Formats: sequence, C-alpha cells, structure tokens
Amino acid sequence: MRPFGLLLLLPLLVAADWPQWRGPNRDSMVQDAAWPDKLSNLEKSWRMPLDKGYSGPIVSKDRVWVAETRQAKDEVVRCLDRATGKQRWETSWPGSMTVPFFARANGSWIRSTPAYDGESLYVAGIRDVLVCLDAATGKERWRVDFMERFKSPLPAFGFVSSPLVEGDAAYVQAGASLVKLNKKTGETLWRTLKDEGGMYGSAFSSPTFATLAGKRQLLVQTRTTLAGVEPEDGSVLWGQKIPAMRGMNILTPTVYGEGVFTSAYGAKTYLFTINRDSTDSPKMKVAEGWNLAMEGYMSSPVVIGNYAYLHLRNQRVTCVHLETGKTTWTTTKTYGKYWSMISNGDKILALDERGILYLLKANPEKFELLDEKKVSDQECWGHLAISNDELFIRELQAISAWKWKK
Repeated sequence: MRPFGLLLLLPLLVAADWPQWRGPNRDSMVQDAAWPDKLSNLEKSWRMPLDKGYSGPIVSKDRVWVAETRQAKDEVVRCLDRATGKQRWETSWPGSMTVPFFARANGSWIRSTPAYDGESLYVAGIRDVLVCLDAATGKERWRVDFMERFKSPLPAFGFVSSPLVEGDAAYVQAGASLVKLNKKTGETLWRTLKDEGGMYGSAFSSPTFATLAGKRQLLVQTRTTLAGVEPEDGSVLWGQKIPAMRGMNILTPTVYGEGVFTSAYGAKTYLFTINRDSTDSPKMKVAEGWNLAMEGYMSSPVVIGNYAYLHLRNQRVTCVHLETGKTTWTTTKTYGKYWSMISNGDKILALDERGILYLLKANPEKFELLDEKKVSDQECWGHLAISNDELFIRELQAISAWKWKK
C-alpha cells in the first residue's frame, strides 16, 4: 500500500517549485533526478544575511522569498534573485510578541512558512495576521487581523501554522480556529473547529488535503483534535482527540492509505483509520489502528512505501512499519532537537537545527547514514527547501543556496 494525497500544484507553478510548507504536495516528497550518494560535491552558491526567523523559504523558477523579524519589532518579507541571492524587493509591517517562558529559548520570531500560488504570496505574521502580497512587487493586496475580525485572543505562541492555498481559497489555522478565506479578497468564507483561546489558541500543525474513505477533505490537527473537514462548508466530518502536553500537537498529519499517521508531545504515535458505511453516507468513522509509546515533537515524518521515518522528541530517529505499527529500528545515537526531512526515491535529506545536513538511505531494516555535512554555524529551524539540484537553507540569520555539482 502506498501513501497518496492530492496534488496541490497551481497554475503558473512548475514541478520544480517549492511553493509552500513541505513542498509541492505538502508531504516533503519530491521526484527529482536521483540524488548522489555523497554530500561532498554540494557547494554553496550564495548566502544572504537576514534578521532572525524560523519560517522556511519559498522558491520559484527565478525567485526566493524569505521572512524575518527585524530588531524584534517589524516583520519583513524579502524577494531574492534565485541565481544570485540579490534582493529584488522587500516589504514590512509592525509585528512582534514574546512567547511563554518555557519556549523563549527558541526565540519569538516569525515562524509560519508562507504559501505561493504563482501570483500572490500569503504570509502569516506572528500577531495572528495574514498578509497577501503581490509576489512580483511586494505590494500588499489585503490583510486580515484575526484578533480584530473574530475578537479572539493573541495566541500564546503566535501564528505558527503555515497557510494552505488551493483553488480560490486560502485555509489557515488562526483566530483560535480553522478558517477558509477568499484568496483574492481575504473575505471569511467559513470558520470552524473553534478553540478555547488563550494558551490553547491557534494550532501549531499545518492543514493539508487528503482523500479518505473516498472523500476529499481537509486534514487538520488542532492543539487538541485530529479532524477531517468538508472544504465547501467547514463541517467536521470526523474527529479524534489527541492528548498532548500544553497542546503541542505540532506535526503535520501524514496520510497512509485510508489511515492517518501522527504523533504528539507527551502522548503517543498513532495510526487512525477512516471509513464510512457507504460512499453515499456522509457520516465518517475514525478508529485507532495501533499506537506506540514513543513521542514525535516538532519534526514531521516522511513516508516511503509502507514505512514512516520519524525524528522523536528524545532526539532519536525511528522507522515504523505502518501496516503493523512495529518499529523496525530506532537509533541509539541522538540527532539534534529538530529535523526537516525531504525524500526522493529511496533517499532522505534531513537538516537538523544545529546546521548539520544528513543524507540517509531509506532502509527499513537499519539506520543507514550515507553522509553528513556541516552547512551552517547558526541554528537552522526553518524547513529545508529543494528545487531540482538546488537546496535552500534558512539559517537563523541568513539564507544560503547550495547546488550539487556535476
């Protein structure tokens, strides 16, 4: 059985683009020419200093967009030339806050990765705002302040979830809820899965699309609940409570067949199956397929064939057979606090927050590290981006472009 999902590429985009959180299909999978077995011929093309930020870069054929928090008071979006790293434009707005004390070591910088639809850039500001920019010029097209619109509180960790753009709509987990907006105007089309606000405000996890039990739906993980949502009207098709310490359901849920794989801080790792009595029945049912007493944290997994490769809260890496829920291996060595992973065929690239890039063979029988390379002396919390033979690495205070040399 193979994982499947909905292709999210939009008009004006090409397969080589990296237009959103976790790539073209929002699953951290690419189908490029085979990657080399070594990182020794991976060379830096350019590097641009930035201010601090955790959001991942967005990449098109000739441009790269990055976001940062400048001098702890303004949020800045920059458009760079893909070939040289030279700046084409920048725009900014006031936006900053301080996250709770137990998360402060990780900074109070912009976190959400923007989305690009070929014409516009959708950027989530930390103070629960969504700003739509003309991708070519940086001119602001519209802005939504969710606290003002919904009278919701400022989320304790800010706007963390990354926006999803599909068709004529933008979907965001903001305003202590899941919201569908008209992507041309910012008008609210519906709002659902309202949270209690405060510490449990807006979600960490990012929504995606999936087809489960024959039904196309939004797959969403709030800070308390995994759910399927009808894209047309926002009705909740099914829901499953996911316990997590301080609501830290952070991973992007991963589809596997008719099931959903997820893991949470202070909880477990799960596979839930989704079904219904018939294709005519609107009612959907969720059941637990299996669970494991291990905790994912911030690192969303990659699924290759019947196996999930997951970086754990305890900083180890594990491989899980998705049919049975059995682990086939778990490393004894630890590998940083966070991994952003991308797969291509039977290889995985993983960037950890210490600036170390790992190249793995996706081997369900053993942990197989092919190579590793130090790519930054700074922390690297932004998600790795890949386009053809180029890698784009968001360092804490810079972005660098790398290329595999022939």
